[in-house]
Amino acid sequence: MFTRRTVMKLTAAAGAATLMSSTGSKAAEAGLTWTHYPAGETGFNRAPVLVTGETEALLIDGGFTLSDGRKLAEEIKATGKKLTTIYVSQSDPDFYFSLRPIVEAFPDARVIAASATVAAINANVEKKIATWGPQLGDNGPKSVDEVVIPAVYDEPTLSVDGHEISIVTAEGLANRRYLWSEDLQAVFGGVMIFSDVHVWVADTQTKEQRAAWVANLDAIIARNPEVVVPGHMTPDAPLGVVAVEYTKAYLLAFEEELAKAGNSAELIAAMKARFPDLGGVANLELGAKVATGEMKWG
Repeated sequence: MFTRRTVMKLTAAAGAATLMSSTGSKAAEAGLTWTHYPAGETGFNRAPVLVTGETEALLIDGGFTLSDGRKLAEEIKATGKKLTTIYVSQSDPDFYFSLRPIVEAFPDARVIAASATVAAINANVEKKIATWGPQLGDNGPKSVDEVVIPAVYDEPTLSVDGHEISIVTAEGLANRRYLWSEDLQAVFGGVMIFSDVHVWVADTQTKEQRAAWVANLDAIIARNPEVVVPGHMTPDAPLGVVAVEYTKAYLLAFEEELAKAGNSAELIAAMKARFPDLGGVANLELGAKVATGEMKWG
């Protein structure tokens, strides 16, 4: 059973370097710092990341609600840095619905994403607003005109005060990316890494896709990063490689239990038994229905 307590023990065993954040030696040597902003359950447990240099700032992904966007804009203002770029790593609405107040606060910042991400957003944004608009009300966009659509950017790197940050495209998975800072030895994991919440599998509906996901997680572990920030996490969830290992363990368990389950209820019960303390239960419930063929998604 992979409990939250297990994760915390693994984190401690990994040592202080795993928990090193913006105050770590690598960060100091590189002249870079980073901060993450976990939104909690109402924001789908999204965790945007701000990377700052001497004068500039890069925001990696937005969040889900406009209130989260307003809070994040205030946090960025408080740094005193110039927000030059907002990079959107994924096309799900919890990665870009919150961007409007940030763009209004920093009108000179460019908002960019890979062409595949932009195409996916454009293909689904009306449907996403129809689904979530009534639930979000004034806390979300009500029309496509209120959504910040990123501009196409297919270059392999970004820059913060001259420090290069690589955009890594996942192997064997459509529209999946994470960012890698050699200076910080840091992975900013986007949609592929979770911590302390059920993993969202509704968009990876085949065994082959989930196997490709695991292979990409193994590649991240092989980098031996000092810092890993999951894209989805509870506010006090563990950071570091342990989050990658947790996501991998969850996906492998999901595959095992899916093969044995007769329906989604059995699959959900089995996963809750193996991961009993996690947030984001809706991720599991929807993913199980999609994986067992009881529900269409996407």
